[in-house]
Amino acid sequence: MAVRSDWPILAGILQKGLDSISEKEHAEIYRKWLPVRYEHGINYRLLWQVLALFVVILSGLGVWNRKLFREIKHRKEAELALGKSEELFRNLFEVAPIPLCLVNKEGVLVNTSRLFSKVFGYSSEEVPTLNEWWQLAYPDPGYRGWVLETWEAALQRGPGEKMGIEPFEYRITCKNGEIRTVLISHSRIGDNFLAGFLDITERKQTEEDREILQSQLVQAQKMESVGRLAGGVAHDFNNMLSVILGYSELAMDKVNPSDPLHKDLREILNAASRSTAIVRQLLAFARKQTIAPKILDLNETVEGMLKMLRRLIGEDIDLAWLPGKVVGPVRMDPSQMDQILANLCVNARDAIADVGKITIETGKASFDEEYCADHAGFVPGDYVLLAVSDKGCGMGKEVLAHLFEPFFTTKEPGGGTGLGLATVYGIVKQNNGFINVYSEQQIGTTFKIYLPRHQGEGAAMPLESTSILPRGQGEHILIVEDEGAILALGKTMLENLGYTVFTAKTPEEALRLAKIPPGKIHLLITDVVMPGMNGRDLAEEMMLFYPDLKVLFMSGYTANVIAHHGVLDAGVHFIQKPFSKKDIAMKVRETLFHTKNPDPPS
Repeated sequence: MAVRSDWPILAGILQKGLDSISEKEHAEIYRKWLPVRYEHGINYRLLWQVLALFVVILSGLGVWNRKLFREIKHRKEAELALGKSEELFRNLFEVAPIPLCLVNKEGVLVNTSRLFSKVFGYSSEEVPTLNEWWQLAYPDPGYRGWVLETWEAALQRGPGEKMGIEPFEYRITCKNGEIRTVLISHSRIGDNFLAGFLDITERKQTEEDREILQSQLVQAQKMESVGRLAGGVAHDFNNMLSVILGYSELAMDKVNPSDPLHKDLREILNAASRSTAIVRQLLAFARKQTIAPKILDLNETVEGMLKMLRRLIGEDIDLAWLPGKVVGPVRMDPSQMDQILANLCVNARDAIADVGKITIETGKASFDEEYCADHAGFVPGDYVLLAVSDKGCGMGKEVLAHLFEPFFTTKEPGGGTGLGLATVYGIVKQNNGFINVYSEQQIGTTFKIYLPRHQGEGAAMPLESTSILPRGQGEHILIVEDEGAILALGKTMLENLGYTVFTAKTPEEALRLAKIPPGKIHLLITDVVMPGMNGRDLAEEMMLFYPDLKVLFMSGYTANVIAHHGVLDAGVHFIQKPFSKKDIAMKVRETLFHTKNPDPPS
């Protein structure tokens, strides 16, 4: 039997069929069909048998050929679909909006997307396997160990689980050293893992910025709450402290210093003075402290305080002074600079266990908008820098987070009120500056204060006079105060200083005295907040009768009646309650002998 040469499959089938026939069956077929004896004429029976066999074989071959054709067609279609699927996968792999990489079960990076190299900077040659990737992307051994544990736990899961590792945040170190925060998810594809990297660095930064803004808002709201509390309490509390301080001083003047009562009165005076300081610190923190700004040369101002600061911190601590060259002037109340340096130096002293060093330095700084955009709290402009550093115990993150909150302290009970740094914060903010703290535990702390540089010449802070109390020459003073105890106290103090004093409990009574004067009134001392009429309006009414009248305002807290945002107008004289006999003596003399009579506050 012959078979076409281009039908090898049919030839193989026939050959297998022939090989399966046994020798006995072969002999029987041979005996029955071969050899064919030649006889004259046509053996139609044999012919039809051969034709029938040939038709059966052809029919079988046709059926088999059609089945084979369908199988070949289906295989080609499957191969074509597979090719299209692979092409689609490759295209999606490359154009995916996030970095992708394909890893086989041996840990080899089979493929990495174009964005993978662009974001992280590593090429497929640099990270051929996971080992190289782990070393480069997670250089910290501890963090790398955690990542490895997570990966190994995923590999131990059954192959039927589609997800290998739950999406989680990881910190990846890029080739350029930048650390990116990414959300990594791994999907199992057969024996391979497909890893996707969603870069959430900007989102995390936005969230952190939002948290910072939220904390600043909360801090501002807390400050506002404390400010309202301080303003409400300060007025009445300072009035009571004025009486305690004033009468304690008057009583001490009447008692011999050797008398035990004098010592008791001194303790009362000291306690009242400490209470006064606490109230003023609260007002400073809440930015409700009344201030009289002056143009100061920062270097000269600090130099004038060094002697006092050295006494404050003690002999065991070295105080280093490093002034910058031509740092420029600042505009602020000299007493506030005292408070800043005193509080920072005391804080530095308490951070030093035994002997140590505190450094005060000044300098200049300028910040542009680009820099401030990347540094929360910074404002563009030119600034004068005041830095106070110590080599003390330093502070941790938890302490730094609450550092400027009022009444927050890490000292032992009785060691401090927790208002020192809050006071510094409030003063700096009131003067449109900002403050930054750099601290490491067991290394030390640096406070950097940036105050707006004033465009102009500065002046040294005048030293406080140590002369005896100035006395009056019988000048006529009218005191207007709705608190009877303070009114009587002020009258007694000023009469003891040699002044002629008249009093009024209300503005209306003061105006009646002005219309029927007991004599020329040289000075009006008035409370700012009174029922019926405030001190500013009273002063304006009184000046209709006495154009040359000098005015001294007094109050227990800031009032915008005479001060805009706590800053006194130029030429306005003010004394903060409570005040001592020395305070009122100096302020009255300063107001009376002011060269130019100030206009009414506007």
